[in-house]
Amino acid sequence: MKMVMAVIKPFKLDDVREALAEVGVAGITATEVKGFGRQKGHTELYRGAEYVVDFLPKIKLEVAVTDDQVEAVVETIIKAAGTGKIGDGKIFVWDLGQVVRIRTGELDADAL
Repeated sequence: MKMVMAVIKPFKLDDVREALAEVGVAGITATEVKGFGRQKGHTELYRGAEYVVDFLPKIKLEVAVTDDQVEAVVETIIKAAGTGKIGDGKIFVWDLGQVVRIRTGELDADAL
């Protein structure tokens, strides 16, 4: 089992959610976050004063999947979240040691 975490642009959330549903993802967790990468934020003009926006709004998605779903999920996120512009985001994948469904006590792949 793997955990796939993606940090994407907020306006791409619906596209990614729909695309993941099409490849059989049963559930995702989405969190509103702020951050920056290589772009280091940007400057904006407000009431004649220029200021730096260091942390940009992003969406963090977390998806727990079986090992055989990982490639399809990563490719789906890349296609659905990509704009070709700076700040599209990143995808991280790591191993899950154990998953337990609280309601039933099911373990690992059965709990997904």
